Amino acid sequence: MAVLTGKQPLYSQLANTLRDHIENDLEPDDLIPSERSLSECYGLSRTTVRLALKELERIGLIYRRHGRGTFVADQSGRVTDLTGGYSFSEQQRDLGREPKTVILEFEAIEANKFLAQHMQLAIGDKVFRIKRLRLADNVPMMLETTFIPTSQFLSFSREKLEENSLYHIMEAEYNVTIHYAEEEFKASIAKQSDAEQLDIPEGAPVLNLERTTYSDHNGIVEFTLSVARADQFHYKVVHVRN
Repeated sequence: MAVLTGKQPLYSQLANTLRDHIENDLEPDDLIPSERSLSECYGLSRTTVRLALKELERIGLIYRRHGRGTFVADQSGRVTDLTGGYSFSEQQRDLGREPKTVILEFEAIEANKFLAQHMQLAIGDKVFRIKRLRLADNVPMMLETTFIPTSQFLSFSREKLEENSLYHIMEAEYNVTIHYAEEEFKASIAKQSDAEQLDIPEGAPVLNLERTTYSDHNGIVEFTLSVARADQFHYKVVHVRN
């Protein structure tokens, strides 16, 4: 069976084909055919097969055991519950992964019309703009661009954020109690700049998220726009009927 040729590299097409097979037909810890078997089955070189398997391993769909083979990884625990409070680091630790955050940009800017509308501010009010790359086990997971009003966090700095989480700083240093957050998300495709940061192909599926966080006084203390890899995030919402 040959993989259809197209604009995508052959290894990427094979990775997508194997991913469909894994998600629809296989169970966690099922054995994946060897490189040689896959090469013969799809009529591709061993190098192409190796690159496809490396990509599936990188996104956490398979794992290797030396001397035993390659197996399907268990994805059942990798679910984000949108009804609870959100912390990327806590979530990843709960999943047995090591979180890491890289601050890419930190600056004070004036709110434009878009930010003013979403943050209950006047146009021209100062906000801190923070762009961060979130990783788990050194795999890029999400790009976050966060805006917080400078009026409530005058002494906030990049150095503070490098030492503690944003919510911890808000609560411990500024006596701001996080009350609730509203989050919306939609499917999209990665633009070039985001794809480079997330280590995925341009045009790959992503989730665009918009989160507005409120204090216990119902003031907006955070507005965040995120781009998350669709191959790494599964979201769950629980509805309760009263």
